[in-house]
Amino acid sequence: MKEKRNNTVLNYSMLTLLFFTANFIANGQISEGIYVDTLENNSSKIIHQVKIHSDYFIYTAYENDPSNFIKTLGGFAKIEKTDSNTQLIVLLEFNSNYEQDSIRQLSISLKMVGEKLQLSWFEELTLEPIETKTQDLDGEWLFATRGPDEDQERRGEESSRKTLKFLKDGTFQWIAYDTESFRFSGTGGGSYSAMDGIYTEHIEFFSKDNSRVGAQLDFKYNLQGDDWHHTGNNSKGEPMYEIWAKRN
Repeated sequence: MKEKRNNTVLNYSMLTLLFFTANFIANGQISEGIYVDTLENNSSKIIHQVKIHSDYFIYTAYENDPSNFIKTLGGFAKIEKTDSNTQLIVLLEFNSNYEQDSIRQLSISLKMVGEKLQLSWFEELTLEPIETKTQDLDGEWLFATRGPDEDQERRGEESSRKTLKFLKDGTFQWIAYDTESFRFSGTGGGSYSAMDGIYTEHIEFFSKDNSRVGAQLDFKYNLQGDDWHHTGNNSKGEPMYEIWAKRN
């Protein structure tokens, strides 16, 4: 029974993913990229960041003075158009506030005004694209296994427990979550560079520990087919070897 249920969940997920991908591409109204809007909130500034790549959407909000993570959510997106409105429908894979709001799907009114992305959501956001920047590791990656690669079992799309890394236009974000229980385990992100086998992260938000903001982490990377071999020391200074697989 369990195997049948898992196959049903997987088949449903894959069909939903295929539908969202085809719909998003066919009705594409949004230019891929990283969009940002910074709003004043009393004495602080809240950074609203939207990441869009192919059929995937991520929204994150955080403060940087003082550092404070607010929330993140994301998943597969499609566009629905009517005569009067364009809606972005997002089937969420993760939601850091799920225990409070139980939200698994979004419907957001949107439009592009020149290069700017306008969202009518919990408030009116006008997000501007950051400069495009192409690097070796751009794309979506899922954590596969600890290295070295010795044909051990891997975590992949069929697993509900995922750690996603999203890298685009010099920004990165990792998110750890479970698509069945909707348990959210954490996220962090900021800017990154990848050049000549050296991968560097500059942390701008971190859900587990705001004091980590401002830190720089340096690693080595090696691309082998669709695998990213990631080595160095973690934030605790301990040696690590991770293998990430390109999400297609």
